[in-house]
Amino acid sequence: MSGPKAGRLFGVGTGPGDPELLTLKAVRTIGEADVIAHFLKRGRNGNARTIVDPHWPESAIELKLAYPVTVEMDRHSEAYRQAIGDFFEESAAAIARHLDAGRSVAVLSEGDPFFYGSYMHIHVRLSPRYATEVVPGVTSLSGCWSQAGVPLMQGDDIFTVLPGTLDEAALAARLANTESAVIMKVGRNLPKIRAALTRAGKLDASVYVERGTMPGGHVVRLAERDDAPAPYFSMVLVPGWAARPGAAAP
Repeated sequence: MSGPKAGRLFGVGTGPGDPELLTLKAVRTIGEADVIAHFLKRGRNGNARTIVDPHWPESAIELKLAYPVTVEMDRHSEAYRQAIGDFFEESAAAIARHLDAGRSVAVLSEGDPFFYGSYMHIHVRLSPRYATEVVPGVTSLSGCWSQAGVPLMQGDDIFTVLPGTLDEAALAARLANTESAVIMKVGRNLPKIRAALTRAGKLDASVYVERGTMPGGHVVRLAERDDAPAPYFSMVLVPGWAARPGAAAP
């Protein structure tokens, strides 16, 4: 006698923070899922879980996927790669057990699942074996530039997404060769990011956004922000569209 038909896997984008920025499809998928899995730092609920709380179905099984490390190890070290690799293998196996039992599983992903999302590590492991659907989400980028009221690119502008973990010279070179940019992973890299923007001649126009679309969100010109470490949910916007009405002359 055959076992139950395998369940369906969903990667669900939860948007940048405001629960009202969940898509209709995301809300429906979450409401219909048998199991809802989400990533979190140990001892905390996780941002994606908080975002979907108003839509959480009482009948759903909650599967918490707690990272074994966050900033305790050098992310380039072999120990970190081993720990995080084992974590994603174990997480995928835990999800697979529910899928094999015939349950549908929605894996929450802050922003969009395929934009720097942890869900991608589950997707590459399980999508070859199970029916899978990805529900796109509003990205943190669009949430932040919308809150800041800063249009970033237009026409033939080149747009670049940069991690603040790059060294100063690499950041400056990338910034000098693009019209508009977003710098993510700000954290303790803020002084280096400021220096790179200065070298590229783009500091004055840059905007710092903290916790975009979330309670307590904050927007300020980067030149007016000190060098204290930025929280995880922060980024720097570097607008292009030099010909826009009201733009300062180059």
